[in-house]
Amino acid sequence: MGSLATSSDTYVALLRGINVGGRNRLPMDELARLFEHAGCTSVKTYIQSGNVVFVAAPTVALKARESVAAAVSARIGTDIPIVLRSVADLARVVEENPFLGESQDPRALHVGFLSDRPSPDRVLSLDPDRSPPDEFVVRGKEIYLRLPNGMSGTRFTASYVERVLVTPATFRNWRTVENLLKIATG
Repeated sequence: MGSLATSSDTYVALLRGINVGGRNRLPMDELARLFEHAGCTSVKTYIQSGNVVFVAAPTVALKARESVAAAVSARIGTDIPIVLRSVADLARVVEENPFLGESQDPRALHVGFLSDRPSPDRVLSLDPDRSPPDEFVVRGKEIYLRLPNGMSGTRFTASYVERVLVTPATFRNWRTVENLLKIATG
């Protein structure tokens, strides 16, 4: 597979809903091959939930997102959004997490990666009292979550966020975000 090229050419693709709850099964080696066939190199997957780190020119990365999404849709019979971030974007996400701090349990932290930047009006439509004691902050194309009861205990679901912000979203726990950044920069 080789080492990753310059960080400016390194991307992370985040697929929503792959291998979750026994649905939308897709082996990671098959997913890696789809990215390789789309012209990406140094393709690496992380865990079974649709996280792919790869190297490609920006135009190839964008085309790969579309062609892989189409191939995955044909393979499993449902549309699977793919959110793409550069390694610089991912580093910014890690640096800007408003919930990081000595008193925070990192297991309670999650990030929702949005396909598009939501309008300020849409962001204001998110209900801060929807799921106490959960908290959220939207910055750019991410929604940072502090979920003391975990992802399974929140009402800040992907479907709620997508419906209110009118953009596809996929969520990752903080450990996964940090590990993806290590893989992308390693």
